[in-house]
Amino acid sequence: MFILVGITDLPWLQKLLFVLVLFFYILDVLGNIIIVSLVMRDISLHSPMYFLLANLSFVDICFSSITVPKMMVGFFIKNTITLQGCLAQMYFFHFLGCTEGILLAAMGYDRYVAICQPLRYGTLMRNTVCIQLVLASWLIGLTTSLVHAIMTSYLPFCNSNRIKHFFCDVKPVIKLACADIHLNEALLTNVLGFLSTSTFSLTIVSYVYIILKLMKIRSSQGRSKAFSTCSSHLTVVSLFYGTAMCTYLGPSSENSIEKDRIAAVLFTVITPAMNPVIYTLRNQEVKKSLKKLIKHEHL
Repeated sequence: MFILVGITDLPWLQKLLFVLVLFFYILDVLGNIIIVSLVMRDISLHSPMYFLLANLSFVDICFSSITVPKMMVGFFIKNTITLQGCLAQMYFFHFLGCTEGILLAAMGYDRYVAICQPLRYGTLMRNTVCIQLVLASWLIGLTTSLVHAIMTSYLPFCNSNRIKHFFCDVKPVIKLACADIHLNEALLTNVLGFLSTSTFSLTIVSYVYIILKLMKIRSSQGRSKAFSTCSSHLTVVSLFYGTAMCTYLGPSSENSIEKDRIAAVLFTVITPAMNPVIYTLRNQEVKKSLKKLIKHEHL
């Protein structure tokens, strides 16, 4: 049985954090459910861009639900978890995190095709291609996260049972093993490092081509309209990859694990809650669809 240490031992701060985390979690779940519902109900949103967005919203709900409810319990009682539960939480956390990263790269490719190859958009982003991109993101997430879960399950745990985190992540868990963990750390850095840097690089390459294309557009109104479809996605990419890379590409030490807990709060609590807000406030089509839904509910 493992004990999850959590974020703080101060009672007043635990109560404050519980309220804040609960607020963001409700915002995350409701906001992303609204995004999925809008894409499913509104025919005007039946396009590759919003199909990928709906999948991203669904992943965000699952991603935060893996860790946040357990985290909130730990604000009031001693938070314990079995080895099997810890491995399961670790697996699904990395599975959904990897899936989200690949979906963000796919969304970047969609924006590249829409702006740089508009005449071929219907062919390059046809329904079968979109489904294949989503299935590929889930499949890669399933397989890469399985590596860390299996490798961790073979470790003997005979040292302290206190995990210095609010959920079971690979770094703090393998630190408790009474065996050589260099292979586990190397796999974590190399597998997640390769996946995150490759998907991030693909996204950056897409936006380099997009920016070059926008520079050729003489009309400022045309540039503004084209960039408005990318700004929301670019903001979400910055939030997600910024915190994820800081966590998993750095060295594993006591100080780094403390910093990882702060970064983990950002990409498990705040980022999933901000995604629907960003896409709703900065996307005209989503705003119009939301207004239509509100008017329909009032009739």
